[in-house]
Order: sequence, then structure tokens, then C-alpha cells
Amino acid sequence: MKRSAPITALFLDIGGVLLTDGWDHHARKRAARNFKLELAEMEDRHHLTFDTYEEGKLTLQEYLGRMVFYEERPFTPAQFRKFMFAQSKPYPQMIELVRKLKAKFGLKIAVVSNEGRELNAYRIRKFKLDGFVDSFVSSSFVHVRKPDADIFRLALDIAQVPARQVLYIENTPMFVQVAEGLGIRSILHTDYRSTCAKLASLGLQNDVGDTHETR
Repeated sequence: MKRSAPITALFLDIGGVLLTDGWDHHARKRAARNFKLELAEMEDRHHLTFDTYEEGKLTLQEYLGRMVFYEERPFTPAQFRKFMFAQSKPYPQMIELVRKLKAKFGLKIAVVSNEGRELNAYRIRKFKLDGFVDSFVSSSFVHVRKPDADIFRLALDIAQVPARQVLYIENTPMFVQVAEGLGIRSILHTDYRSTCAKLASLGLQNDVGDTHETR
């Protein structure tokens, strides 16, 4: 791999990088507590069907029907869906960082993420991600999910950038390894400051002021 190749595109995960995870174990635990559901049973049903939802083969209504509304509940699907969407929070520093890097270096920005269609659409709209992201290679759109390497190949085809000119920012070690296996330089994101330092070492100097935000 040509380490000296200029970086012309950033590939980004959403959950854990730009925003909090959309629907992780902690969010489901809060939902179980809020709606007085049996967490273990909900988790079992979630794990049996969530991958199918993220691959775009189920609607959110169908997913929730399998996980929660397979029996009568004292609350509505709309109430549960509202709670589910409300779990998403932004990492403002990371969003601003990507915006500034795009403007400064003329980078193409592509999201490569595992997210269900309705939740993904809400997060894109709510946090105005389409204001700086050029393409969304979301699992529910392309029907392939990480760690399948094909989702990265699709992203490369869509972005029309060679792998050696791409930098990928991701918070899951396995997904970083898959991307690197395709020749995509990657940053394992743990916090804002360390990611800024790694970006600078690759020639993408950040002009955003330093603060204490942790992600």
C-alpha cells in the first residue's frame, strides 16, 4: 500500500463516531425499563431479527412487531418508536471536524454504516448529516452490512476513489481490520483528540479548537 498517496476521501461510521449508537444494548435497556418490558426476552428477540432489519429486509414496523409487539401492549408502536429515535445524540465536535476537513481539503465524504432504514433516515435528517456527506452507503440501502467487505467495495465504487486515497474512521476494531484488508487506511476512533492527532499525522491538520468533548 502506498502510504504517501494523498487522501481525497473520508469514509465514516455514524454510530460511535458522528452520533451515539442508534439502538445499542444501553438504549434497549432504557426502553425495557421505560416500558416495563422483560429485557432478556426483548434482547433474545432483538438478536434474532435485527441483522435482517439492518440489511433492509424488514421495515421498522416489522422489526418492532417481532421484538415488542408480538403481544398486546399498554403503549403504541408510535410511542415506542418515538422513544427509540430519541436515544440518538450528536457528537458536535466530530461533526464540525468533518465539515471543516471537507471544506479545507476538498474531501469526498461517504458514510459506511450498519443502520436500519427508518432510524438511518431520521438520524440523517435530525442531525443534518446530508449537509456535508456526499453519499450514504448504509446497510439498509445496499442490503450488505459490515463486516462484509462488499460494503466497502460498494463505497469505493460509489465514491470513485481508489482505496489508497481513502481514510476510514470507525470505532469497531473488526471493521477497521476489514477496511485495512482492502487497502483503506483507517483510524480506530476512541475520542476526538486522538482522532485529530491521527488525522494530522496523515496530513489532515485540524483547525478546530480543542475542547473536552470525549467522542
